[in-house]
Amino acid sequence: MAFELPALSYNYDALEPHIDARTMEIHHGKHHNGYTTKLNAAIADTPLADQSIEDILTNLDMNNKAVRNNGGGFFNHCLFWEMMSPNGGGLPTGKLAAAIDGEFGGFEEFKTAFANAAATQFGSGWAWLCAQKDGSVKVCATANQDNPLMPGIGCGGTPILGIDVWEHAYYLNYQNRRPDYINAFFNVIDWNKVGSLFEKEI
Repeated sequence: MAFELPALSYNYDALEPHIDARTMEIHHGKHHNGYTTKLNAAIADTPLADQSIEDILTNLDMNNKAVRNNGGGFFNHCLFWEMMSPNGGGLPTGKLAAAIDGEFGGFEEFKTAFANAAATQFGSGWAWLCAQKDGSVKVCATANQDNPLMPGIGCGGTPILGIDVWEHAYYLNYQNRRPDYINAFFNVIDWNKVGSLFEKEI
């Protein structure tokens, strides 16, 4: 069962001015498509070919660089597109809002922690909000295409929100101004979707 590049639920220009259409086109159509193709090649004719991406990453041999890099790239971007919406922004509600308040003391404190994790990730990588089995949430960052599903990585738990801080995610529009891109990202987060993922994990 080969993995497929997911179709977006919105047009490439739908997230403007926060994320520009050209970046979306290249990021989805070239970068994510490349990870998908290389992941399928790496797992072809192996026992991994019949597993879900979550199972592959949870039980990953971290020395298998082809699956680690491309499996991570495939999963991370699938989540990234899903967590954004042209109607995004605002604030989380319900159980997720309560968990954020409990862990960070409020949304603004969470926003600062998440933005700091993204801004200080050296080189390429991601920042994450992860749901923990005890109903709490944690923020962490990972390098390259690693994510918290992988053994021994970051804050553990299940990632329910991630921001891509590879330069290909923002450089056409923001150049070296990563903090401006991170701040703009909060305008496109679909908190209803993030909240629904949180409630599935607790």
